[in-house]
Amino acid sequence: MAASRRRTKATPDSAQPQNTPAASPDEMIRYYREMLLIRRFEEKAGQLYGMGLIGGFCHLYIGQEAVVVGIQAALKEGDSVITSYRDHGHMLACNMDPKGVMAELTGRRGGYSKGKGGSMHMFSREKNFYGGHGIVGAQVPLGTGLAFAHKYKKDGGVCTVYLGDGAVNQGQVYESFNMAALWKLPVIYVIENNKYAMGTSQERASAGELHQRGAAYGIPGVQVNGMNVLDVKAASDQWVDYVRSGNGPVIMELKTYRYRGHSMSDPAKYRTKEEVEKMRTESDPIDQMKKHLLDAGIVDEDKLKEIDREVKAIVTEAAEFAQQSPEPDPSELWTDVLVEA
Repeated sequence: MAASRRRTKATPDSAQPQNTPAASPDEMIRYYREMLLIRRFEEKAGQLYGMGLIGGFCHLYIGQEAVVVGIQAALKEGDSVITSYRDHGHMLACNMDPKGVMAELTGRRGGYSKGKGGSMHMFSREKNFYGGHGIVGAQVPLGTGLAFAHKYKKDGGVCTVYLGDGAVNQGQVYESFNMAALWKLPVIYVIENNKYAMGTSQERASAGELHQRGAAYGIPGVQVNGMNVLDVKAASDQWVDYVRSGNGPVIMELKTYRYRGHSMSDPAKYRTKEEVEKMRTESDPIDQMKKHLLDAGIVDEDKLKEIDREVKAIVTEAAEFAQQSPEPDPSELWTDVLVEA
């Protein structure tokens, strides 16, 4: 794990200490369950898309579950979150109701955006989740603004901004870095580097190390194994505390991988089946956590099967709710388009 950063007293000496503090057994079971919920939810979303029940674009998070579960576990109530269009996993990790998320995916009235946002555009002010944004990189200046709000209100909160390895090449990202560094805003920029921006590999599109992109602004950067939830949690604990202590922004590059195409319409012919299978076999975040739980004697196979049954029941209920929820009334076209202040 590499890091480039300002040398301040509050800066962690390493993003992942050699003696990584172990999570409690209950926490590890929770991480496993949350990752499994995201995986099963996304698999069901893929099925519903294939049945024609989800319209528009649909970007699945399968393979990247450890990133959002590990980072969200380090945040506190009142912190804000914003991300791009690959957002279903982030919603679930923010404790948004799977029924409301699935209903939104299918464009139903019971969805978080009343069925008007779909897969890419939903939010929950109650959970401090501010989207879901379809414009590449657009969430970065918005998240920087959320961080400014935390500082202005002096509420002690931080904003976590998730973006991809493709979005990191957008100009508005660097305008945001500059302002966040100047004003020492409490923001964590999480680059989910899944190796491919749509169909172009990161090696072909991006020069240098992504976590060092803030060096010109004095923003510390760190690279983390995004396929291991315990590694993500350990690094996040340190850097969230660094940001919350008033030191300004940080960039965390999470090395991860998506198993499916960029979206459901992408056959992903730009990479080999062998590459995908190698990642699934050697680095799957859920399988790694499962093995750790079994090897440590924290759970047995019966307990894991029980968790899987519980998760499948939640996802099945969400899918049934979504299909039974009515479609929005046409009059909804004229609502939520203007706020008079």
